[in-house]
Amino acid sequence: MGTALFSAELDVFQQHREEWSRSHLAEYVVIQDGRVLDQFFGAYEDAFRAGLREFGVSRNFLIKQIWITEPVYFVA
Repeated sequence: MGTALFSAELDVFQQHREEWSRSHLAEYVVIQDGRVLDQFFGAYEDAFRAGLREFGVSRNFLIKQIWITEPVYFVA
């Protein structure tokens, strides 16, 4: 599973990143195809549960934390 699987969801995220970062910075958004859940979440687990309730276990959905720029993590 590569990013091509979530290309539509990532496109939606990129289109709204700046707008969302003004009011939902560091929160999580749930996106499936072009559909965005109407709630943002403070915890990944809450976003995950909402995604499962809305889309079920048989459909892919993206959970993404909202940052202006993507954080970079180094593992040594």
